[in-house]
Amino acid sequence: MRFVGLLATVSVAFCLTGSLAACGTDTSGTGSGDDGSGNDTDDPIVSMHALSWGPLSVPASTESTQCVWLRLDNDAEIKVHQMHNVLGATSHHLIVYKDDMDTSEQTTPVPCTPFSGALNATGKIFPIVITQKHDDQLVLPHHVAYTLAPHQMIKIEMHYLNAGETAQDATATVNFAAADPTAIKQEANILFIGTPDIVLPAKQMTTVHEFFSPGRANLDLPDAKFFAITGHTHQLGLSVEVNAMDPLTNASTPVYNPTSFLWSEPVTATFDPEFTLTPNGGFDFTCNYFNNTTKTVKFGESTSNEMCFFWAYYYPSSGSHVCVHTDQIGSIDLCCPEAGTQLCSLLDKQN
Repeated sequence: MRFVGLLATVSVAFCLTGSLAACGTDTSGTGSGDDGSGNDTDDPIVSMHALSWGPLSVPASTESTQCVWLRLDNDAEIKVHQMHNVLGATSHHLIVYKDDMDTSEQTTPVPCTPFSGALNATGKIFPIVITQKHDDQLVLPHHVAYTLAPHQMIKIEMHYLNAGETAQDATATVNFAAADPTAIKQEANILFIGTPDIVLPAKQMTTVHEFFSPGRANLDLPDAKFFAITGHTHQLGLSVEVNAMDPLTNASTPVYNPTSFLWSEPVTATFDPEFTLTPNGGFDFTCNYFNNTTKTVKFGESTSNEMCFFWAYYYPSSGSHVCVHTDQIGSIDLCCPEAGTQLCSLLDKQN
């Protein structure tokens, strides 16, 4: 997802409403209301559905992004309350999209533009879960789910890297656990937030620090409750920190700051209760790097480039949004699809 030279930054702060001390961070992956066995006690699971990506034999020293388009086997509408993704050894990350635009299945992986589904200005394709861990479970809060239509089309995008000396198989399985629909009251969605303003000089420590304001990007999220956050860098990343900042008092409260950050297996922090932003609030985020190479490293999709992003799951849904903050062409915050067809399509072509 190469936004270089296209987006701009914001000098506005963010904040939480309510008691910040009540925001608990749980890295166990069990989620609010889970009894530890994987069964949510308030939202009983009534059906299971699964899709697979691959296997695909990946030659040594090969990196690529490939997609499949598959239909679920559900004859009726389902409310997906849990998702469990398992990735093979060569996987870098996996994006699962709800796809209401494409109509034909493509069961064999084919090359595809990274993150193009999220940058689709129609809003008919959007990510519902992003996985970088090789075994990753997302349990939504009580009475919250993703609604999928009968035989819903799902796009699965795999970014894989085989850095070894022999061929390896790339694989992924995506499991959807559907809850009793009478238990579901709210729809979930996802924000993907970051910056392309990354320049890492060789043999140096570098810090990238940015602010993103949903209001400045024309996002209307007054009731959004955030229940999970995952940080994202590539192999030079040492940490990702996300704070909620009050623009009136300049108070900053950490909402994502794992004590041990592993770029290839980043922690997903969950919140019970969920946290919210004030109307003028937002996210302050920082990525730290050590460039141990002999070349300057800049922003890019490849693992030889770098990123500074995080994705935040929330409800009730006001849509899925890919948002950036940069100083490259001014001082603006920008989100797709709100930015419109022309700019979102331009961003898509930069991938």
